[in-house]
Amino acid sequence: MNYVEKLKNYTTKQTVNLIMKALVNTSDENLIRLTYAAEKIAPQYKTRIQKVRKSFQDKAPAYILAQKTLKEIHANYRDRMVLNFIVNYLLLGPKRRAKVEKKLNITTPATIVISPTTRCNLGCTGCYAGDYSKKNDLPIELVDKVITEAKELGTNFFTISGGEPFVRKDMLDIYKKHNDAAFMSYTNGTLIDKDMTLKLQELGNIAPAISIEGLEKETDHRRGKGVWKKIMQTMDNLREAGVIFGFSATPTKYNTEIIYSDELMKLLTDKGCTFGWYFTYIPIGSKPDVDLMQTPEQRLYGWRRVNYLRNKYPVFIGDFWNDGMHVRGCIAGGGNYFHINAKGDIEPCVFTHFATHNIRNSSLLEAINSPLFKAIRARQPYNKNLMMPCMIIDHPEVLREICKECQPYPTHENAETILTDCREHLDKYSKEYEKLSKPFWEKVYEKNGDLPKIIPKKLEEVKIMIEEEK
Repeated sequence: MNYVEKLKNYTTKQTVNLIMKALVNTSDENLIRLTYAAEKIAPQYKTRIQKVRKSFQDKAPAYILAQKTLKEIHANYRDRMVLNFIVNYLLLGPKRRAKVEKKLNITTPATIVISPTTRCNLGCTGCYAGDYSKKNDLPIELVDKVITEAKELGTNFFTISGGEPFVRKDMLDIYKKHNDAAFMSYTNGTLIDKDMTLKLQELGNIAPAISIEGLEKETDHRRGKGVWKKIMQTMDNLREAGVIFGFSATPTKYNTEIIYSDELMKLLTDKGCTFGWYFTYIPIGSKPDVDLMQTPEQRLYGWRRVNYLRNKYPVFIGDFWNDGMHVRGCIAGGGNYFHINAKGDIEPCVFTHFATHNIRNSSLLEAINSPLFKAIRARQPYNKNLMMPCMIIDHPEVLREICKECQPYPTHENAETILTDCREHLDKYSKEYEKLSKPFWEKVYEKNGDLPKIIPKKLEEVKIMIEEEK
């Protein structure tokens, strides 16, 4: 390492130390100073950071979220999560991975999703996980192997899914051992009692994303009677303990209006959610049901509503199928992320249940360089209209083509139904959504126009929005 590089590293370290010390002061002036410090350690993101600074100056929802979070979170989360996620992952991570990519001539993932178990204490309708036995758990030493190898590639953010990840108490040892990494866990929330909440508080590097289906009626209908009350208590426990947490929502044909409603979002932000993820229902699992899928009109409704919600409420919101334009389309296949299931199969994404490699006898590097992952990355994005990012529901012909070319094995029984039984429905759906979304893509994203003035509250209003765009 030459003198200039040493100086840069020293300067970065000093700036990071200043940021961490400054976090205890949440004044307006200090928040603005923090954005300038962020520019120093990640100058390549200067434009994005300037937008954040302007939102702070304008007292936008992002400002309220930053103020609220820094004031209410426990010191362990303020120090550990901010350092691991915001500084090391968001600001310094891309540069670190770029060095590895240049050195090894590979693609490195920004994050990895790990499902350490398929067991769950609930039996939600349409879920691809179920009531499996402990023998399907991914051994803890293999979980450790994945995280260790990933960090060597420059990745230090991991999403833990399932099944229900909190049935695995030994995962707490993983979070503790890898305290230089940030973790997010998709959970039904029913196993996070006060004792578990205090353990999370002590760790400071794991943020639960609690699944909801709407309000009490919708959540209990899919997840079981009494689940809503349990997760509301869980949110109260987490907020009181200063633990960062959010929500995870699955829009379907039957809950689209309520899942994107002001009523629900106000409740969730009042409860203390600082982030939330939307995942439209995908017909996968042992019993896929295309009838649960959102219609193309409902999908368009969700796109307009999620852009409205994130600009009104102090919460970070991501919508995997409606935010493709922000991540250049599909992120599967190792370019940005991939999934390791409880059997160790290394899948292109959480919803693509095919694989050619298993972590039991392969390295992450071998999977990233596999013909399957390369075939996916070579085709991304699948369409210039990035409102249609997915090779499963937006471009089903791409998934069929890749499976024919690479001959991956299905990672569970009936996984191939997405290619066969669901084929006719997905082909029709994708054509209809392409026709509906195209005018909005061209106006809002290609021509940098404004979002539609209409913010539909009822699904019928989507038709008015579509007609006005014509």
